[in-house]
Amino acid sequence: METEWTVSREDDTITEWQRSDGYATVRVRERGDGAYVVRLDVMEQAVDGRVYERERYPDRETATARAAEWRTAYTLAE
Repeated sequence: METEWTVSREDDTITEWQRSDGYATVRVRERGDGAYVVRLDVMEQAVDGRVYERERYPDRETATARAAEWRTAYTLAE
């Protein structure tokens, strides 16, 4: 069975997904200038080890696509 991702927060500014083991999150956040930041945070205690990445994109569509790529890459077989 694989870990799953669920939306843990969604509002006008932020959409965040959390991995079912609780050790990883992916967040898309709108900046004040209208750009978007995508953040991957895999916690130190995670089986796959500590990872932190942050990237900036000009639009939500591109940022959301990157968030989906990270969720796929960091889905674990349990």
